[in-house]
Amino acid sequence: MTQISEQALQAAVREYRDPYLQKNLYDLGAVKSLVADDVGKVTLMVELPYPSKGIAGGLKQLVANALENVAGVEAAEVHVAQKIHSYKVQKDLPSVPGVKNIIAVASGKGGVGKSTTAVNLALALQAEGARVGILDADIYGPSIGMMLGVPENKRPGVREEKYFLPMEAHGLQAMSMAFVTTDKTPMVWRGPMVSGAVMQLLQQTLWDELDYLIVDMPPGTGDIQLTLAQKVPVTGAVIVTTPQDIALLDGKRGIEMFRKVDIPVLGVVENMSVHICSNCGHEEHLFGEGGGERIADEYETTLLGQLPLHMTIREQTDGGAPTVVAVPDSEVALRYRDIARRVGAELSTRERNLSGAISSVSVKSH
Repeated sequence: MTQISEQALQAAVREYRDPYLQKNLYDLGAVKSLVADDVGKVTLMVELPYPSKGIAGGLKQLVANALENVAGVEAAEVHVAQKIHSYKVQKDLPSVPGVKNIIAVASGKGGVGKSTTAVNLALALQAEGARVGILDADIYGPSIGMMLGVPENKRPGVREEKYFLPMEAHGLQAMSMAFVTTDKTPMVWRGPMVSGAVMQLLQQTLWDELDYLIVDMPPGTGDIQLTLAQKVPVTGAVIVTTPQDIALLDGKRGIEMFRKVDIPVLGVVENMSVHICSNCGHEEHLFGEGGGERIADEYETTLLGQLPLHMTIREQTDGGAPTVVAVPDSEVALRYRDIARRVGAELSTRERNLSGAISSVSVKSH
């Protein structure tokens, strides 16, 4: 039998370039082992640093094909896992127990689909293999419970008379002020009370080994938002905007706010980028075109994705089954999953938090 060249095997593995991080598997530190046995079978173990279930199949096929073209190789088997680490937060704030990374989803103004984006991003990260929770920090207009289909009268469990057990919905761990009040409770609180309530929900919920906690921030860039951005240990922020000029101006304010408190902006999601007619499928840019890309270029950040204005997105979310779980194979759901991979990949390039990190769990995709 022909002796298999280790250099040739490594060269074959290097042919694959990660689509999100633009590096080969060796440069990513993703190759955990590469072994050839005496009958020509090669086994490769790969561990990616971000939620990547959606691309694992393609990676396995492409790399296995490259390996099988190496002289002497009879068969190649590729195993792909992922390992999510904890990354640094602003001003080295203490991390939240049970949470590796907190991602704030924010907008400079209301009405741009921030909460819809937040809940679908959380579900998309989960679909990509991560353990995910969502915190509804929009005290004045909490809507995450309704979007996740949590019954209005359902209340979270309490432990030791002081800790909340997060509600579970579609596999997500969720907490919202709506779970501990009723929709008739008037929220006439001042800023310090609001930020205090959010911090209490964050710190007194027993989150269970989350890779990511998505925080749906209140819309705007005022004192409440700034206080939360200063107090919550955030590893990165996602800005949601629409293409029209007024929303873009507010989106820029959101980026400036996070930069002021040393929170990295992972990128921009352009919502309602194009209207798709539910009858004929005609596409039209109702609110302008290319705005999200212009902001991303101006602030040297990433355009994470563009989402259409489509009636079914609203209907599915209002019905308690957001798009990612209602129609997981639809184009819109696949766009959310692409955004989720981009967010995770971008976060994986940041400096790790070695002080407060909880143990990482590998998720294998065979």
